[in-house]
Amino acid sequence: MPPVAAAAGSSFHGSLLGMILGAGLMVKFVLVLLLVFSVVSWAIIFMKYRQFRKVKKDNEAFLEAYSRSSRLSEVYPQAKRHPDSTLAAVFLSGYEELSRVGRTSSDSPGSETSSISIERQGVDHVERALSQALGMESAKLEGAIGFLATTGSASPFIGLFGTVWGIMDTFKGIGARGSATLAVVAPGISEALIATAAGLAAAIPAVIFYNYYLNRVRGMTQDMEHFASEFLNLVDRHSGRS
Repeated sequence: MPPVAAAAGSSFHGSLLGMILGAGLMVKFVLVLLLVFSVVSWAIIFMKYRQFRKVKKDNEAFLEAYSRSSRLSEVYPQAKRHPDSTLAAVFLSGYEELSRVGRTSSDSPGSETSSISIERQGVDHVERALSQALGMESAKLEGAIGFLATTGSASPFIGLFGTVWGIMDTFKGIGARGSATLAVVAPGISEALIATAAGLAAAIPAVIFYNYYLNRVRGMTQDMEHFASEFLNLVDRHSGRS
């Protein structure tokens, strides 16, 4: 074996840590960047898991209290006890708007026709309040999930960039040595491919949990839409008497 090839082969440790330490400066920068993406992604994954678990628990508790109550005024203090419930947030928004409309209607003198008009406008106000609350709660559920999508789509390309750069350095070194044996090429190629592996390692869990959480958000949003529709129908049937 030529001396140059022997030296290159002896510097090739074969272990993952050895290949990372032996990588070029650009490849190391790419690996650090991918590590940041991965750490933030896993932090978001655990954070959203805890958030969705709390939301599910509070939603179930609120629905149980809602089904036992015969009047909306009885549900209001129960809803206050479940701050993590998206359904309770929608209910509070609609009920508070309904209360404001009721006070406005009782304080506004006028004919029977104007009273009916106020009640119809009040239902529209409640509907807008429910829609606004639904949008705000959906935005809270979707918060930070977009970073998982960014990680899933960008990380493989960042890793590929590190690999291409590492291979370029390897061939540059081959040209300088004037030798292209396997012992010379293998260490540089292996070190460069670590960047691609790191990119995939960061991207795969991010994509999996992004799709999982997105489906959870859609399901919770549908539950809020159904609840808001039921609440609005109740207000529409018993306007002024809830």
